[in-house]
Amino acid sequence: MPEPMTVSFPPAFLWGAATSAYQIEGAVREGGRTPSIWDTFSHTPGKTAGGDTGDIAVDHYHRYRDDVALMAELGLNAYRFSVSWPRVRPTGRGPAAQAGLDFYRRLVDELLSHGIKPAVTLYHWDLPQELEDAGGWPERDTALRFAEYAQLVGEALGDRVEQWITLNEPWCSAFLGYGSGVHAPGRTEPAATLRAAHHLNLAHGLATQALRSVLPAHRSVAVSLNSQVIRPLTQSPADLAAAQRIDDLANGVFHGPILHGAYPATLLEATSSVTDWSYVLDGDLADIHQPLDALGLNYYTPALVSSPGSAPNGPRADGHGTSAHSPWPGSEDVAFHQTPGERTAMGWTVEPSGLYDLITRYSREAPGLQLYVTENGAAYDDKPDADGRVHDPERVAYLRAHLAEVNRAIADGADVRGYYLWSLMDNFEWAYGYDKRFGAVYVDYATQERTPKSSALWYARAARTGELPPVEDV
Repeated sequence: MPEPMTVSFPPAFLWGAATSAYQIEGAVREGGRTPSIWDTFSHTPGKTAGGDTGDIAVDHYHRYRDDVALMAELGLNAYRFSVSWPRVRPTGRGPAAQAGLDFYRRLVDELLSHGIKPAVTLYHWDLPQELEDAGGWPERDTALRFAEYAQLVGEALGDRVEQWITLNEPWCSAFLGYGSGVHAPGRTEPAATLRAAHHLNLAHGLATQALRSVLPAHRSVAVSLNSQVIRPLTQSPADLAAAQRIDDLANGVFHGPILHGAYPATLLEATSSVTDWSYVLDGDLADIHQPLDALGLNYYTPALVSSPGSAPNGPRADGHGTSAHSPWPGSEDVAFHQTPGERTAMGWTVEPSGLYDLITRYSREAPGLQLYVTENGAAYDDKPDADGRVHDPERVAYLRAHLAEVNRAIADGADVRGYYLWSLMDNFEWAYGYDKRFGAVYVDYATQERTPKSSALWYARAARTGELPPVEDV
């Protein structure tokens, strides 16, 4: 079989990896940190696989220097991490906890000393529990508190961090946290889901303004959306209409106000039986529609939908966990179908072309914005062999195919500046606990020993050369 042609990336392309605070840090009771909704959720019986929690996770809070050294060994030139809101501003209100800020100062300094560019995500789902007790994201006040928190972190790290991301995947926060209940805080309230989505949008806009008020010039402010690739089962008018309804709920509810200053009219109409949207106050859309420097896109798998009445037997196949409650308010009757093809350990179909479709969509929809793939990766059932090595050829093939699609999008004119592999290392995978391994680095959870998998070595070669090596077991 002939070798594929050389696939080369621009010299300034960022080769990164991504993590999030609750999934890796541990140390949940150190430095003044207070509980987040994920602490509460994971300690609630039946909410996570095996009753797993992030109490220790992979102990990154204590091992960050070794982890950064490992990133450098792997040739990464960028690292996207999230700041823990309850570690920096316990209870979500009041003054900053200097011990928390100092941890992130040390982490940033360590990254910079190794030539790794830090990208800070301010919110990756760990809402302080006290703010949830006051109503959580369905309440406007949460957005105001988030803007204050953003300013505190901006003041502390803005002199050293160039890339800022306000929210990660607000769809999951709203629709899985308040709709289907498979994510923290585990509520199942359709109207509250849409209220939460609006207040997350508002939080993004207010935080963007707060960051810009304290950051030096030439800092990049972005948001990371898990904008979903929604495909109709057929080209029938009914299936196309179903796809539009889901696209509005998955994508338009965020990119409409953030990029264009308005919610899609089709979204408002389709959800009119759920909410009257009266919580969208005068001035909100202007606050949300702030100029951005970049847009982060997270992609894993497409969704295949059809009109009501053609639902397959079994659980809803939308890839977002099993629940009797739908994360699709007003469109609970739309049918989801399992897309054909190879699947990961999550049951998600491997479909690299969806990443190309996503990038080129936003290249058209947000011309002038730099684009970053801020998450992309796959879970497989990785195990060490007798020699302690971890071979994961499936992930190598996954990464090469998806990075080739990024390269194709660049060749077709998309301004993609970097790629962040999800994830740097195995970690706490939310409701799946420690059962699903997304890492390029294997973690023995009993000993906390880190072992780069074949995919990490493959990715290191790509990062160092700017070219995609052939698919092989390194």
